[in-house]
Amino acid sequence: MIVDYGTGNLNSVRRGLDRLGVNSLISADPADIARADKIVMPGVGHFGTAMVNLRRLNLIDALNEAVLTKQKPILGICLGMELMARASEEGDASGLGWFDAEMVRFNMSDKQRYKIPHMGWNRIHIKKHSLLMQSIPELSEFYFVHSYYLRANNESDILNETNYEITYPSAIEKDNIFGVQYHPEKSHDAGAQLLKNFVEL
Repeated sequence: MIVDYGTGNLNSVRRGLDRLGVNSLISADPADIARADKIVMPGVGHFGTAMVNLRRLNLIDALNEAVLTKQKPILGICLGMELMARASEEGDASGLGWFDAEMVRFNMSDKQRYKIPHMGWNRIHIKKHSLLMQSIPELSEFYFVHSYYLRANNESDILNETNYEITYPSAIEKDNIFGVQYHPEKSHDAGAQLLKNFVEL
C-alpha cells in the first residue's frame, strides 16, 4: 500500500511497482493502512506541511499502530524517510520519531561545486547487512533530489552512507522500518532490485 498524504511522487512509485508485477493501492484511508501487508511512504515536498497533512488525514495513529505495534514492514522514500525522524529544520516541525535523528539543511563550503538541492546520481556505501540491499552491489548509484539530510544519533540505524561534500546517512533501517533518501523508482536496475527486495521481505 502506498500512503497518499498529499505530496508528489506517488504515481512514479506505483509505476515502479507495476514494472515488477506488484499490485499496489494508493490510499489516504487509515483502514487501508490497517489492512496492508507492507506500506510504502513516498513523498516530495515540505516536511512541516507533510506532518500537518498526516494529522489532518488521521494517519499518524494508523501508521504507529501498523508499524510500531503490528511491526508491518514500511519503506519511506525521500520525504517519506525524512518524516521518520524526530524533527526537521524544514518548517521547524516534529516528525514521527521512529528514529533518533533530525533532518538538517545542507550547508556547503564549496557552493559552486555542491549545489543545493543535491540533485542527480550518487553512490551508496552499504554499512550493514540487510535484506533490503540483497543483490545490490557496493557503490551502486541511485538518484537523489533533496536539500536536507538526516543526522542519525544511533550509528546502528545507518544502512547506507553517501558523500556530497560531507558523508551523511542515505538509508536507515531498524527492525521493520526502512528509509531511503534516494529515489529507487527513478534509479534503474539498482532501484528496481531494492523495491523487489522490499516487496519480498
